[in-house]
Amino acid sequence: MPRLYCRKGEVHADFAVSSWQSVLFSEFEAQMSSEARPFPCIFGVTGYRQDQLRYLFLDPFDIEILGEQLALFVSECRSHGPNTSLVVFTRPGPVQAMDAYYRKLWLTLDLLARIDKSPWPDAIPQQLDDPLWEFSFAGEPIFVVCSTPAHVLRQSRRSSAFMLTFQPRWVFEKILGTEKTAEAAFAEVRRRLIPFDGTSPSPLLGRYGDHEGREYQQYFLYDDNEGLSKCPFMRLAQHKCHHIENKEEAA
Repeated sequence: MPRLYCRKGEVHADFAVSSWQSVLFSEFEAQMSSEARPFPCIFGVTGYRQDQLRYLFLDPFDIEILGEQLALFVSECRSHGPNTSLVVFTRPGPVQAMDAYYRKLWLTLDLLARIDKSPWPDAIPQQLDDPLWEFSFAGEPIFVVCSTPAHVLRQSRRSSAFMLTFQPRWVFEKILGTEKTAEAAFAEVRRRLIPFDGTSPSPLLGRYGDHEGREYQQYFLYDDNEGLSKCPFMRLAQHKCHHIENKEEAA
């Protein structure tokens, strides 16, 4: 299958300056490269600066294509570097309510689970309400981050269009190898979050595997700390299949 995702240098070469792809990527670059207002995710910033991130632009938002490209990314991601992620941009459209983007995220993950050609990893529970659950695809556990244009206060989760970041779990394990390095990394993330966001850090943020924590709750953080994500599924790909009815809902 052809590789549709690209490196940052290829984005500028492949898309015209006036294209939506170039506009969204310029916004992303400004966020990742700012020295005056450092982006809180130090892993993402390092990945951007070292050209280890990969970028996929989807128009329309096609689950089959997303699944093919995510599987390809998983197969080669260890060659990109220790801070790699796949960042998925979609074409901007009318801004929707926060809940609509939340449903869109979970519908996307559910549909991806349905078309996944690999079995769910044995080490990862399939029940979402488990501290060791993590979204998995092509046999790889992956941390997912959703950014939307509906986010105003929580600027660390804001994008001008529905955007998904797929970060392999091994990235965290490689960087956070010891308790000392893990504590230092998370302390730095929280230190940056406080001035970056217009609201206090979410109480849902935590370490993977903590007994009280749930990974799925961190995938989508509401704009304030009042909207706490409820478990949308007991497990993915379990219920009657849903379809994304129109491009505006999907993108």
